[in-house]
Amino acid sequence: MSIDHILERAVNGERISYEDAVELYKSDEVEKMGAAADKIMKKWHPEPITTFVIGRNINYTNVCDTYCRFCAFYRAPGSDEGYVLDDELIMKKIQETIDVDGTEILMQGGTNPNLPFSYYTDLLKKIKKNFPEITMHSFSPAEIWKMVEVSGLSLEEVLRQLKEAGLDSLPGGGAEILDERTRSRVSKIKNTWQEWMECMKTAKKVGMHGTATMVIGLGETIEERALHLQRVRDAQDETECFLAFISWTFQPDNTNMKGEKITPRGYLKNLAISRIFLDNIPNFQSSWVTMGPEVGKQSLSYGCNDFGSTMMEENVVSAAGTTHKVNTNLILQLIREAGKVPAQRDTKYNTLRVFEEAEKVDKDFVIQN
Repeated sequence: MSIDHILERAVNGERISYEDAVELYKSDEVEKMGAAADKIMKKWHPEPITTFVIGRNINYTNVCDTYCRFCAFYRAPGSDEGYVLDDELIMKKIQETIDVDGTEILMQGGTNPNLPFSYYTDLLKKIKKNFPEITMHSFSPAEIWKMVEVSGLSLEEVLRQLKEAGLDSLPGGGAEILDERTRSRVSKIKNTWQEWMECMKTAKKVGMHGTATMVIGLGETIEERALHLQRVRDAQDETECFLAFISWTFQPDNTNMKGEKITPRGYLKNLAISRIFLDNIPNFQSSWVTMGPEVGKQSLSYGCNDFGSTMMEENVVSAAGTTHKVNTNLILQLIREAGKVPAQRDTKYNTLRVFEEAEKVDKDFVIQN
């Protein structure tokens, strides 16, 4: 069946349906979908600019009692290999980020049952006292729900107190596939898709935005992929809680789960369908951390307007055997090779600096884990 009529409607601004998305997933006309996604992206972002944020991942703890089968990073409570970073080291990492003109800290860890809620609020207050200029884009919904559990407070009250302490926005980690069949198979005791979504909607209610994410290759059906997109779009219609969408592929190495190793073409197909379907989310990030810099570059023609973060430090994907180190000057080079103009942004997608032709950063930093 030809997908031309679906793509034509989408490019003309008509909303496509769940059934249309399923038809696109059944098709192998990936380049055609990419061309349509690129046209739609250019309606949102007519200037040939691709943005990126200079940020750092800080995995403050690897202790986790959620035991996701697809995660190679976590250690069970009581493990000799479990850790919680001390505050002094966290402050040092943030200072290093600021020293290279970084603006964002993505602080994430496991669902550590040994940390009281006050650990998070005290840490945020300390960070903001020392670094008022840094944006804390931190704590995924699974971590937030653990805070609800250990504190006995409501979800809204936890998020409100975190915001007052210095949290600025929420990353969308843990969405995986927003359907219980896949979630219960890969992470039996993780929060449900409804709880993940409730966290994001409630974050918006107390004054924060989040990002929506999607992981493919977990053994999900194409119908479940389409349903995931439908649920993200419905939530965005309701609350406008998402500033961006990011999809990436499951990395099976060193995990307790066999999964599908999605090809670059498969990733680009999912990216294009997502851009075509999600007509209410302005920004799409490339997933070069899992796919590599060259595919990241290609993604800028498949619906992405953003190259994501410089990721000065990354441990979770690295634990699964995927390590793509990209420094800021390489990001500038890759964006230019894709025919775009690179620009540094903040977490809310405000442009901070446009890099002219051949211009480089004078401070660059790559951490070898």
